[in-house]
Amino acid sequence: MASSLSVLVILCLAASASAQLSPTFYSRSCPRALATIKAAVTAAVAQEPRMGASLLRLHFHDCFVQGCDASVLLNDTATFTGEQTAFPNVGSIRGFTVVDNIKAQVEAVCNQTVSCADILAVAARDSVVALGGPSWRVLLGRRDSTTASLSLANSDLPAPTLDLANLTAAFARKGLSRTDLVALSGAHTIGLAQCLNFRGHIYNDTNVNPAFATLRRANCPAAAGNGDGNLAPLDTTTATVFDNAYYTNLVAQSGLLHSDQQLFNGGATDGLVRTYASTPTRFNRDFAAAMIRMGNLSPLTGSQGQIRRACSRVN
Repeated sequence: MASSLSVLVILCLAASASAQLSPTFYSRSCPRALATIKAAVTAAVAQEPRMGASLLRLHFHDCFVQGCDASVLLNDTATFTGEQTAFPNVGSIRGFTVVDNIKAQVEAVCNQTVSCADILAVAARDSVVALGGPSWRVLLGRRDSTTASLSLANSDLPAPTLDLANLTAAFARKGLSRTDLVALSGAHTIGLAQCLNFRGHIYNDTNVNPAFATLRRANCPAAAGNGDGNLAPLDTTTATVFDNAYYTNLVAQSGLLHSDQQLFNGGATDGLVRTYASTPTRFNRDFAAAMIRMGNLSPLTGSQGQIRRACSRVN
């Protein structure tokens, strides 16, 4: 009962926050904001396609920790330790220089008007589009937090070792459904992962295509501490194109992470994985809808928080 009530409260808060956000929030206060962000993201992704995945991941890792408030961008200070050194982030989260560049360009056209949290949300959408994926109307009006939480980053971001039950629970705690879980996991159609995050899957799990395991073992030694930072594409088919190949990989037992393959492992999500693998338009639709829902997680609005002048520090 308590768990059900907590999820209900999250859903109610999300609905309330959504009502305060609007896709036209900056139409008068900063009409050039969206075009400025898009141009900067498009240039960054053209220079390094991997950056699209990095910017998308920043938005996800922001929203899952105390809401979509740009807390992930804050550097450590004397009064708090930020989220960037949390286990799910340390040594892997990236794109901060690109975000700083976007913020500087936006500040040049509209001083202290557009939040860093909104920049992350728009940059995530524009990254997906730049790599061939779907678009959606981003709701805007978030404000930036004045603190961050290392402990919440360690507890709330789903680990690559989770099974389906725990993945489902982690998303449910944020008011997100099983469909949202499967759709948002499709973000792994782009980007790279470190050996230490998939070593256990390719050496110890049994639900792995043998040829795929052999391929990945070539760049990921079995011994812990040896090659931990070596990178492999999350989608071995089309690593820099946002498409539905992630799901066809899962059906072929070629998911890179343990948590990826859990989505197609004889459980409740197998059917949806098959649907996304065969129907890219359905995946694109569900992914866009799930991104909007995730972007509504506990935003600061109105007079809450602040509009940071620089995304890495409070005013």
